[in-house]
Amino acid sequence: SAHYAADLVMDVLDDFVGTIESDVLVTTTIDPALQAAAERAVVDELNAKEQRFGVEQGAFVAMRPDGAVKALVGGRSYQESQFNRATAARRQPGSAFKPFVYLAAIERGLTPDSVREDAPVAIKGWRPENYSRDYRGPATLREALATSLNTVAVRLGLEVGPKSVAQTAQRLGISSPLQANASIALGTSEVTPIELVGAYAAFANGGARGSPYVIASVKTAAGKTIYKRPEGGLGRVLDPGAVAAMNAMMRETLLTGTARKAEIPGWEAAGKTGTTQDFRDAWFVGYTGSLVAGVWLGNDDSSPTKRVTGSNLPVDIWSRFMRTALQGTQPVLLPG
Repeated sequence: SAHYAADLVMDVLDDFVGTIESDVLVTTTIDPALQAAAERAVVDELNAKEQRFGVEQGAFVAMRPDGAVKALVGGRSYQESQFNRATAARRQPGSAFKPFVYLAAIERGLTPDSVREDAPVAIKGWRPENYSRDYRGPATLREALATSLNTVAVRLGLEVGPKSVAQTAQRLGISSPLQANASIALGTSEVTPIELVGAYAAFANGGARGSPYVIASVKTAAGKTIYKRPEGGLGRVLDPGAVAAMNAMMRETLLTGTARKAEIPGWEAAGKTGTTQDFRDAWFVGYTGSLVAGVWLGNDDSSPTKRVTGSNLPVDIWSRFMRTALQGTQPVLLPG
């Protein structure tokens, strides 16, 4: 699976440096220990659960909050398929897209304690339902995001406007085409794992755009620098107050919401699960102040799985990886 990361490095190298006529020394951001841990987490989980859950494929991306990719898994076996699902597979993110809806609402003046109605909603004959099929009446935004209430997300999306939701996601780094309609609030526009994880990096780093990168520098054999990644990143895209509000809400997902199994002892972590219609895609993107990681599971032909949800297998893979990756490192607080 490390070949997926190597492929990505070669692709990026082509883009940056063009045709290389002589030997070069490329310094990448990939951490071999974390790469191995990510591969084990994905492959072991799929090997153990494939039959029971009807799920064949997965992708995994972990990066520092500044976008430096530390591990990347594009599928369960490079020998069987060279298609890099982490960078090239566009899939519906489902509820893993909701943070952009809530962020747009927070930026319009709402707070985690603002209340919206969890009740049936109908838009031109479309009636989105909650996963649980029931409704709980008034709910704070914090509760609604943590427990992934679809009706509240749809209401917020209409309140701020689907175009505003799309623009918010794009500002954080989503580059796949987004359909600005009512269902965008439930993650019906497809994205790649690497761009979704990259967009969450802004929450982990305090509000800067975390554009994913894999090459730190390129030198000739003689030591001349051909390329060096510029310092300073892409600048601030979020106000500190908005970051604090989002982190407080997404922290709740792991404390009382859909990702309770993802708690990492001693660490503040936050994130969001996602599950699409007929269990075709299952996601979890989560982060601490030092590492952002995301998991996608599904089938290449988009056939339904047997009830894989964001809160089961993806959370298990994420937790296993994060516990290994953060072992022996000093816990840092989430921004805000």
